Amino acid sequence: MASLLPCNIPVLILLMIIPFMITAAQNPPSPGYYPGSRISTIGFDQGYRNLWGAQHQRVEQGSVTLWLDRSSGSGYKSLHPYQSGYLGADVKLQPGYTAGVITSFYLSNNEAHPGDHDEIDIEFLGTTPDKPYTLQTNVYIRGSGDRNIIGREMKFHLWFDPTQDFHNYAILWTPSEIIFLVDDVPIRRYPRKSDATFPLRPMWVYGSIWDASSWATEDGKYRADYNYQPFIGRYRNFKIGGCAAEGPASCRPPSASPSGSGGLSQQQQSGMEWVQRNYLVYDYCRDWKRDHTQTPEC
Repeated sequence: MASLLPCNIPVLILLMIIPFMITAAQNPPSPGYYPGSRISTIGFDQGYRNLWGAQHQRVEQGSVTLWLDRSSGSGYKSLHPYQSGYLGADVKLQPGYTAGVITSFYLSNNEAHPGDHDEIDIEFLGTTPDKPYTLQTNVYIRGSGDRNIIGREMKFHLWFDPTQDFHNYAILWTPSEIIFLVDDVPIRRYPRKSDATFPLRPMWVYGSIWDASSWATEDGKYRADYNYQPFIGRYRNFKIGGCAAEGPASCRPPSASPSGSGGLSQQQQSGMEWVQRNYLVYDYCRDWKRDHTQTPEC
């Protein structure tokens, strides 16, 4: 037995190292800077109110739970419109069969500009139990809702299971760029290349859960199945840091990077590239079926 011991030691070491290597491979490199840590957390009632589906919304200890069943979904809206800012929340999604269901956190001015509105979206596209959730990011500029919808979708899978725990999802919107973040890791940067391709009008912050069976899951292949109701979305740790539309003109939104001058640091850029290399599943700029004369930023 003693003669076998030296041969077994490397095997034991490998058995201890391999799980660590697998875990490390699934996590993005550290961005080195966490803009959300500079924004204070507020309770739901401090920044939001019910918008619709009040009977499908429960507020407790500063958090909010929304649910969708056969009769209704639910949504909430910020108390104020914003010109820019870091706007985020922790979200936990429903496990199991959620096809056709959208759980969202987004900015919009649709109520102020119906048929001609701007929007910045984080949408979780429901799925079947054998497939992961898809996180869809999107930017609309003056036109969704008027039969001339020009979406700018980028879709991702995640490096974790979003049904197991809360994770932070945020939009950092400044006059020069939009950055989408997951746990403060940048996953997408949309720079302002022209006024025509960038949302500049004030927007409110929304969250909602609703039935989008016609398109949400594999272009409508799988629809919401209310045998699995209720479908639940949980939100907490709300962060609003930025410039209210009615605030002083001197207000400056937070920066995504430690430099304070916008853009991303090299470390943040590396993290974003890692996410896009490993988890990006759709990019509108790379879709040859799209008419890219309508998306000149590509």
